Amino acid sequence: MPQQERIETRPARMRRAVRWLTTPLLPDDYLRLLNPLWSSRELRGRVVQVIPETETAATLVIKPGWGWTFDHKAGQYVGIGAEVDGRWHWRSYSLTSTPTDEAGVISITVKAMAEGFLSGHLTELAAGTVVRLAAPAGDFTLPDPPPAKILFLTAGSGLTPVMAMLRTLHRRDELTDIVLVHSAPTEHDVLFRAELRSLAEQHPELTYVERLTDREGMLALDRLADVVPDWTDREAWACGPPAMLDAAEKAYAAAGVPEKLHLERFSVDLAGAGGEGGTVTFERTGRTAEVDGATTLLEAGEAAGVQMPFGCRMGICQSCVVPLLKGSVRDLRNGTDHQEGDRIQTCVSAAAGDCVLEV
Repeated sequence: MPQQERIETRPARMRRAVRWLTTPLLPDDYLRLLNPLWSSRELRGRVVQVIPETETAATLVIKPGWGWTFDHKAGQYVGIGAEVDGRWHWRSYSLTSTPTDEAGVISITVKAMAEGFLSGHLTELAAGTVVRLAAPAGDFTLPDPPPAKILFLTAGSGLTPVMAMLRTLHRRDELTDIVLVHSAPTEHDVLFRAELRSLAEQHPELTYVERLTDREGMLALDRLADVVPDWTDREAWACGPPAMLDAAEKAYAAAGVPEKLHLERFSVDLAGAGGEGGTVTFERTGRTAEVDGATTLLEAGEAAGVQMPFGCRMGICQSCVVPLLKGSVRDLRNGTDHQEGDRIQTCVSAAAGDCVLEV
């Protein structure tokens, strides 16, 4: 019987070999045959570990493939693409690892959001999963050398870019006079709680102020002096929910020191007038998508399987800009219409009728 099995499978193996030899392959195809992380067209990585942080958050440790240079800055974000039901979905997350990781890995920390499709999927990824990566970007970073006096204002997952900064400063032995004020609903919701307390114990120059909002209420930023008396003397980096960041902007403007505040927003208000929707044609790929007036062109392209350029996904970095060849699209932030010949930001624009994009 074993000999019979070998005789029966030999023709099948021959047919597979012939198909492989006669099918036109691109250089990228040969690279993938050697290693799924090698690609000449895109960055890839393999999830090597998933570390639970809280009941709803996890850190993904990722080993990047060919093309990753480890020269990003602490505080920058990275795009990550994961395949769900045969389609690739993209989001951007702050890197929580230091820029030059000796282990050859990077990490992001993801909080599963009730309204978030991809975040819940990412927190449950299995080790060994191959993901796509976009190069690090963003200017929410510290200068070199860092200021003598720093204030970090964070809430929820807004802690993640600041955590990369603290880890980098600790590693380089460059921790200056730093105050970190972090807010979370309960102690069980605080990301990296044990590590933050350990850093504060190791470095007397680091003051860690933890505010549990279920017990103490939201931090009133117009009374920030009650928590940080010298806050106007400190260079500040703030990241968290939009309401917190809006309050920080008002507080710094009222104090006459708006230039001392640096913000990182994880979301953008797309409450402007929506488009009418229509058929979106992606010219280079020949693919189309029928969309409503609230779906961004970036989301429409990704859902159609088009590899769309993107960065912040909030209309800030300009990485998603493409030419509008035909038709009209509408900026969801303010209702501005763009016509044929304009260059549009796909992450904050929707179809205002049928349109054609050069992508």
